[in-house]
Amino acid sequence: MKSKAMASFTPSDVLLLPGWQNSDADHWQSRWEQRYGYQRLEQHDWQRPLRGDWSARLQEHLVDAPAPVVLVAHSLGCILAAWWAAHSPLARTQVRAALLVAPGDVEQPDLRAQLPGWSPVVLQALPFPSVLVSGSNDPYCAQARARQFAQAWGSQWVDAGPAGHINTASGLGDWDAGHALLEQLMKDN
Repeated sequence: MKSKAMASFTPSDVLLLPGWQNSDADHWQSRWEQRYGYQRLEQHDWQRPLRGDWSARLQEHLVDAPAPVVLVAHSLGCILAAWWAAHSPLARTQVRAALLVAPGDVEQPDLRAQLPGWSPVVLQALPFPSVLVSGSNDPYCAQARARQFAQAWGSQWVDAGPAGHINTASGLGDWDAGHALLEQLMKDN
């Protein structure tokens, strides 16, 4: 039997925030979209992301959302969620919780060069409950840095072990363990 909190969610209450270059068809976010009917926030330019444009797109979506959502962010989507939450009053009313997976450290020199305008990373507490999941061998964010993000954002931190960037290359398929974390987050919030 589903809990009362879990029953109050519909697939449209879950908003997927892919990272740079979007999530391909075999990525767990795309699989969840197909399997569960979650919504994906489409961006205007996946190849040359601009923080202001991506944030405005998230703001537009949430202004029109009929109910508060649960964000499910991957990589640059995590950095977007933190930046947007620090600047939008809607973060307190339109987001119930967030699952933040494999944040990309845009302050690393190689990522900073490829993604200008995305650093520094906002390091302030999120105004909603969150869980941050990171791999111990993520090439885009050292685990110690991911733990720093979790602490700064007030997120519960989950160690995914040697799962890389927790993307298609990680070979996770539907990533059922991640979906279980999402279900628990929705149940609790």
